[in-house]
Amino acid sequence: MKDKPPTIYIIDDDESMRLALDSLFRSVGFATQTFTSTNDFAATNRADGEGCLVLDIRLQGMSGLDFQDQLARTGVSLPVILMTGHGDIPMSVRGMKAGAIDFLTKPFRDQDMLDAVASALKHDRVRRAGQGQVADLQARFETLSAREQQVMLMVTKGLLNKQVAGDLGISEITVKIHRGAAMRKMGARTLPDLVRMADALDKQPVLDPANTTV
Repeated sequence: MKDKPPTIYIIDDDESMRLALDSLFRSVGFATQTFTSTNDFAATNRADGEGCLVLDIRLQGMSGLDFQDQLARTGVSLPVILMTGHGDIPMSVRGMKAGAIDFLTKPFRDQDMLDAVASALKHDRVRRAGQGQVADLQARFETLSAREQQVMLMVTKGLLNKQVAGDLGISEITVKIHRGAAMRKMGARTLPDLVRMADALDKQPVLDPANTTV
């Protein structure tokens, strides 16, 4: 089955620019969706597939820069390419600091836009791959018992077995058993492997040792 092509979302209230970009992206095999405003885009149900957003800064209603901020606050991680016919340095700095992949000033060359989109799609692929790895680690972590999770989090913070045992009020042998079970279930061959997994999950100990059974 052929992979679905990436989708390029275009938000620009200039019809001629929307049509030109739509034609450009389709000519190289991308799927497209075009919008005249950020509200239209926000109201659309989008498939969770590879893609990026090409966003004009100067729009009626909410500006492109403000909409970029809103996307970040709501957890939408679609890569953004900003464009404007009236760009200036403060705009570009704000947009790039907020995570924009590129900032293009109109008129721009077709190749410059295609290069920006290629960079944005690469960024999206890397992000999605990372999310998949974290989701797999999270699923493994959830197979651990509450005590195994707690021991894993403590030993990956650098505590020795005897320190964990003392803090939890259990024997050092019991700590070793829980630690071994956690490593086995997480698929970690060594303690450094387990530390990297804990870092990827960015877990913080949340269990109360006094209320956690052995």
